Amino acid sequence: MPNDIRLYMLQTGSLKCKENNIKMNASLDPYEIPVPWYLITHPKGNVIIDGGNAVECATDPIGHWGGITNVYWPVMTEADGCVNALKSMGIAPESIKYVVQSHLHLDHSGAAGRFPNATHIVQRSEYEYAYSADWFAAGGYIRKDFDKKGLKWYFLNGYHDEGFDLFGDGTLKVLYTPGHSPGHSSFLVTLPHSGPILLTVDAAYTMDHWDEKALPGFMASAVDSVRSVARLKFLAQKENALVVTGHDPIMWPTFKKGPTEFYD
Repeated sequence: MPNDIRLYMLQTGSLKCKENNIKMNASLDPYEIPVPWYLITHPKGNVIIDGGNAVECATDPIGHWGGITNVYWPVMTEADGCVNALKSMGIAPESIKYVVQSHLHLDHSGAAGRFPNATHIVQRSEYEYAYSADWFAAGGYIRKDFDKKGLKWYFLNGYHDEGFDLFGDGTLKVLYTPGHSPGHSSFLVTLPHSGPILLTVDAAYTMDHWDEKALPGFMASAVDSVRSVARLKFLAQKENALVVTGHDPIMWPTFKKGPTEFYD
């Protein structure tokens, strides 16, 4: 398997919140969203994108996340944690070469510091903001997840016209898509048989946001959010890519799910 290029779509449970946390000006009705993360196997090294919630949320969410649990409540088991999920697939933590962060919010930082040989890749602007976030955003960053001694970081610096090509072969391109957070990234994954798959992550929470029917319930900049989606829509049309939004409870079940299914 390590020599095959594959994309696995995985999940660290879900988050319970309210609809308006995901869609601006929506209802206060209970709303539950999936928490995706991704594994790419590649002959040059395996890659994790994000890692979902930290495994500590399975046993002590309040102790790990603090007051933000009043807004977002994680629902997961220890088996859902990214390290345990990979072990169940027969993938050793030592085989992970890169942990690529879309951003550093609490439901995306679950892989940081858990893979001994990994270089952690993130936009420099996101890393810096995580340590100095404005009052309305500070609760979304759990420093104990990513502020760990000995982590090896590689920082990206904003726009690349065609994306930062991690392997140099077009398999994984990192796209700068600010708005949800100042240094957010999305990903274009191009596979030998399945073709292009666009992982918007939180640049577009749901298809309502993608289709310009609603602004997201949380963002750092409305203007940047809208323009990042416009850029991604142009790219998706150009590449004829399968679009995977970040936390869509309707669309997420329609995709192939790891560990048993994958895109190749």
